Amino acid sequence: MLTEDDLKKLRDTLAHLSVSAVQDFYERAYRDCRFVYKRLPTPRQIQTLVQVWKQLWKWRQE
Repeated sequence: MLTEDDLKKLRDTLAHLSVSAVQDFYERAYRDCRFVYKRLPTPRQIQTLVQVWKQLWKWRQE
């Protein structure tokens, strides 16, 4: 799992990337979280996907 410090660093990193870079990041995170066969994504993978989604949603609101 990501710690609060890890989450903060990830949010800061995402906020400084271009929109296209965050979209690419989202695609990778989404691919990592796919339910394939019976493999569940790790909490870290889900947390990463959520943070990327939040950044994209934040930009959409602006």
